[in-house]
Amino acid sequence: MIIDSHTHAWDRWPYQPPVPDPDSRGRVEQLLWEMDRHGVDRAVLVCARIEHNPQNNDYVAECVRRHPTRLIQFADVDCSWTDTYHTPGAAARLREAAQRYRLKGFTHYLKSDYEWFESPDGLAFFETAAELRLIVSLALGAGWHPALRKLARRFPSVPFLCHHMAGARARDAAGLTDVFRSADVPNIHIKLSGFHYVSRVGWDYPQADTHPVVEQLYRHFGASRLCWGSDYPVVRFSMTYQHALEAFRTHCRFIPEKDHPAILGQNLARLLAAAGG
Repeated sequence: MIIDSHTHAWDRWPYQPPVPDPDSRGRVEQLLWEMDRHGVDRAVLVCARIEHNPQNNDYVAECVRRHPTRLIQFADVDCSWTDTYHTPGAAARLREAAQRYRLKGFTHYLKSDYEWFESPDGLAFFETAAELRLIVSLALGAGWHPALRKLARRFPSVPFLCHHMAGARARDAAGLTDVFRSADVPNIHIKLSGFHYVSRVGWDYPQADTHPVVEQLYRHFGASRLCWGSDYPVVRFSMTYQHALEAFRTHCRFIPEKDHPAILGQNLARLLAAAGG
């Protein structure tokens, strides 16, 4: 089984520049077509209530209702673009979202307010995640890693699943070191997604300059804490869905094929099986 750890779907295309098909480019039917074509069984829909899509949590919930065996919702809870970002009451909002959407996980995009993890509201937020057995899907830069390691040690039962190689960038040696240090904390997991973000030149498939980064992530975290993801449909700015899959499966030759099933689906399946919802 292949499970895509990082996808999106929107009613209306949220990004600039304008596209000729804004009412269809981000729709879930596009994702399902790509999944069917390339043998991907299930996908996590990472909600993002960004431009033109304030109801994205509800749209994705309806997609999951129509395709329950194919899609898993990670709702947007207080992400960086919301009015409620890191305001009082975060724990109550997380609990309400988890109950409303029957979540196994949620997504939280961060700015640069590193101290929030240790604030009373931040701690209550992650205490609620622990109580509800939720996967925490985090979008964060490399600068967050010292705070993330401390938080993950405080909540060892919570799986922290970091987007797009956890903020690693091929051009940022210092940041890479901090990302690799987080491998010391066993409940920090990494999405092998966003090769186009990690590369110095996003469109230069197969993004060969990312391979030393991926190899070190594999060496540090091991095969059991890596989860492949496509970043579809945003990845279309740089490559196709098939490219996003083969960037890992074909071109990361330093990862033995025996470890591919774990990274392509088994690891995420294990996390989802243990999660609430």
